[in-house]
Amino acid sequence: MYGQTKSYAIQGIDAEQITVEADIKGGLFRFSMVGLPSNTVKESRDRVSSAIKNSGYRFPAHNYTVNLAPADIRKDGVALDLPIAIALLCAMDQVMIHDIDQYGIIGELSLDGTVHPVRGVLPVAVAAWKDKLKGLLVPYENAEEAAVIEGLAVYPVTSLNEAVNFLEGTIHINPVEVDREGIFARLEDTMIDMFDVKGQYHVKRAIEVAAAGGHNLLMIGPPGSGKTMLARRIPTILPALSLEEALSTTKIHSVAGLTGSKQGIITQRPFRSPHHTISDVALIGGGSYPKPGEVSLSHNGVLFLDELPEFKKNVLEVLRQPLEDGVVTISRATQSLEFPAEFMLVASMNPCPCGYYGSDIPGHSCSCPIAAIQRYRSRISGPLLDRIDIHVEVPAVQYDELSSVPTGEHSITIRKRVNACRSVQVERFKDEGIFCNAEMNPKQIRAYCKPDDAGKQILKMAMEKMGLSARAFDRILKVARTIADLENSEIVSTPHISEAVQYRSLDQKFWG
Repeated sequence: MYGQTKSYAIQGIDAEQITVEADIKGGLFRFSMVGLPSNTVKESRDRVSSAIKNSGYRFPAHNYTVNLAPADIRKDGVALDLPIAIALLCAMDQVMIHDIDQYGIIGELSLDGTVHPVRGVLPVAVAAWKDKLKGLLVPYENAEEAAVIEGLAVYPVTSLNEAVNFLEGTIHINPVEVDREGIFARLEDTMIDMFDVKGQYHVKRAIEVAAAGGHNLLMIGPPGSGKTMLARRIPTILPALSLEEALSTTKIHSVAGLTGSKQGIITQRPFRSPHHTISDVALIGGGSYPKPGEVSLSHNGVLFLDELPEFKKNVLEVLRQPLEDGVVTISRATQSLEFPAEFMLVASMNPCPCGYYGSDIPGHSCSCPIAAIQRYRSRISGPLLDRIDIHVEVPAVQYDELSSVPTGEHSITIRKRVNACRSVQVERFKDEGIFCNAEMNPKQIRAYCKPDDAGKQILKMAMEKMGLSARAFDRILKVARTIADLENSEIVSTPHISEAVQYRSLDQKFWG
């Protein structure tokens, strides 16, 4: 006796269709599973057998074989419980389902037959839509996430019995519908605003430039100067996610199990702030069954590394590839996976171990030996520093500014300028596959970042006196292009180059 169902297995942040085949033969009781299942999938034997019996069906003592095809793809997770159970019921002739091959099925089973939510539902929904299936059965809690994909009928189920009855046609379940436009129309509910930050006007300007062009940013200053406060307000001035960006971001968070049961799709740019004790695998992603790390969870958003020198040096060095390529490649003996990692890196640090090198705060003079300061700063390698476009000092805020009434701009005002700047960039790169100035390659830099003659002279002097690298040269031009876009200027002129060069002054002051 034979039965089969269709399901999906997560590979990276995409889903591969899996055919679940069940075969029953006479003989002593045996339940074997083949097709490269992980230990988690193998454990489904106990969950499935108990769920079938506790749902009112028979589970006689026979020789059961379940094959997960194609057999050369490794399967992990608990989402195959429900399709395995239904395939076995079909093989035992306890249910009659005529169009079973037209439905995708995923879900974890408890011992009493209840269906629990699973990870990676959005990639599964995308794959089911591409496969032109009639419908997708998912756990009730995952239904809104899957229903975001237009053109796919998503049916929520709460138990094995309900799934079987629906497939047999004895009950009707309405497909879930979501208001896709309404999701993005909801305003961000946030209690933080750039207006809260007193003083630091030149830092806010640097942050605006970084947000407008998607540039990486390093803030350096004494403790209590507001570096973390400023960083946490950067998402409030970033442009809203497009539908394409939202789907790619949600896929990553769905695979990681971070979308939440009530949220169908992520509509706000991610802000990730890992602790400095994080491992390189947790930051970059990986594992025996590769999962996305913090850099991928920051895709289309902000990765904030507070107290940058406190991170292990090997952890910081793995950031080089994603900062340069926008992807993380994880290779294993049997497969190689890519996770998107196009994020805006924002980092903060003290100028020395005690934090007060060069500070004019009364009573706080630096007491660190020169050797200790050099060791502290050497934790940030030159190649990594080169990949950070904007370096800005954050001085201590004086009493007069702290005690005064805030006079800065609100985040929504800054965001309007950032949105206008990003619109210019989207139009400029509409046929080139990128969305912001920070993503330009050398050919595009030559085409769109031509400085005037005076600007060239400033660049030449900066290269000679500051000892900047070729990569720093390109990044200065990218930042200058963004500053010009903020002023709605087609030409990259001398003031734009001068401001961009100013944002590289820390190369000389602190690392020169």
